[in-house]
Amino acid sequence: MAAEQDERRGAGATPSSHVVHADAPAQPYLTLRDRPTPRAERHAMGKALRGSVKRSALGVWDPPTDRIDPVRLVQQSHEGRESWLVPVRVGRMVASPYGFLRGSAIVMAADCAGLPATGITPVICGDSHVGNFGFYGSPERELVLDLNDFDEAHPGPWEWDLRRLCASTWVAGRQNGHSEDDCATAVASASAAYREQVRHLAEMPLVDRSFERLDLQHLLAATANPELARAIDRAAGRARTKTSDRALPKFTEEHAGTRRIVEEPPLTTRLDPAHAEALAIGLDEYLTTLAPHWRRLLGGYTVLDMAHKVVGVGSVGLRAYVALCEGSSPDDVLFLQLKQARRSVVAPFVHGDSAWHSHQGQRVVEYQQALQTVSDPLLGWTTVEGRQFYVRQFRNMKGTLALDSIGATAFADYVGICGRLLAKGHARTSGASMIAGYVGPGEVLDRAMTRFARAYADQTEQDHAALVAAVRDGRVAAEHGV
Repeated sequence: MAAEQDERRGAGATPSSHVVHADAPAQPYLTLRDRPTPRAERHAMGKALRGSVKRSALGVWDPPTDRIDPVRLVQQSHEGRESWLVPVRVGRMVASPYGFLRGSAIVMAADCAGLPATGITPVICGDSHVGNFGFYGSPERELVLDLNDFDEAHPGPWEWDLRRLCASTWVAGRQNGHSEDDCATAVASASAAYREQVRHLAEMPLVDRSFERLDLQHLLAATANPELARAIDRAAGRARTKTSDRALPKFTEEHAGTRRIVEEPPLTTRLDPAHAEALAIGLDEYLTTLAPHWRRLLGGYTVLDMAHKVVGVGSVGLRAYVALCEGSSPDDVLFLQLKQARRSVVAPFVHGDSAWHSHQGQRVVEYQQALQTVSDPLLGWTTVEGRQFYVRQFRNMKGTLALDSIGATAFADYVGICGRLLAKGHARTSGASMIAGYVGPGEVLDRAMTRFARAYADQTEQDHAALVAAVRDGRVAAEHGV
């Protein structure tokens, strides 16, 4: 009910030219005394915000003289990680400017905190770069496309997510050899799709809005670009193979009469028995966070083995484990992933911090369910040896589009799909009518996002070069190619 209440209250927006503050979720209630604010009035409130925060102002990126050193922020983000894996993380970040952007959500959050903002604060992804959209399996085992990373999800300014999507589009476009004009076209596509979709969803009833989804069938039907349609079909085919049973021969081996996970140091490593036992206890506690049906279903599985497994870029160095579980027969297997959850990088810059989520795994799970139309039914959370984790299926038909395999026109069309999905996520939580009123039907926002994306892409390349220099000078350790 919290999202519905935010809509009734007009999302609690406050005009501001600086960092904005997210309201703590209100307690759910349904009474006749608290009449909804009319949609037209909320729309007008959003439109009125243009007077204090011009849409063109969202396009400004002029780094302040006291900007925090990005290398220092990256090093700060390494605190509390597995120290022996930090050089692997740095190695993946220095590989390219896009790799740097993927691992530096903390840098962009700090930068966005000083920029103009409208004060409209839905739940945001917090790390909505173009690579964080992809396929996964719905509870009905259908492929859907949506946001798929929520480690940094938190109530915050909608502009931050759109800025990150647009900046990452320009950085990725350059990396893939697209011209500056092509990058500008792609960013405008992402912004326009966001703007048009949030305006469309703002006119829908709250319940209808919450059922909006983009499955593979509808995605292909709506894709007019033949090259993009072929790339989507290829990506979907790869995603369908990423299931637990398909992973069994690749990731496991027979040992002493039972099956265990194959060790591949440093990315996949075995655990000592005491730590494995603590994780198994954590999985038992995780079951209590699931809906009754899924709790009963998982109760029929036995944990055979566990291993530490490195994933991604931004997550490298955080504790991440894979559990191999077996059901009633050797071919009935399930891989679960336990992934450490820490405070969102958005949290230090918004009022209220994460106070209403004392468990960061619970935060990730609840905000993933808020932003996605359908989510992994096995999402839950637990605590192991004082650290907080969320748990999900490890092989859930996840897959992403190979951005370096498509041309500029197909790329622009794809990031437009990402913009549409980002708008859908925001509209599912709060503030859609006000955002719609603010962005308007014209292209003012799109031009602003294009200016910002180009300037911030330049900044990202400079920050990447600074990290490369720090590695070269021996100030920061890196392990390349891992």
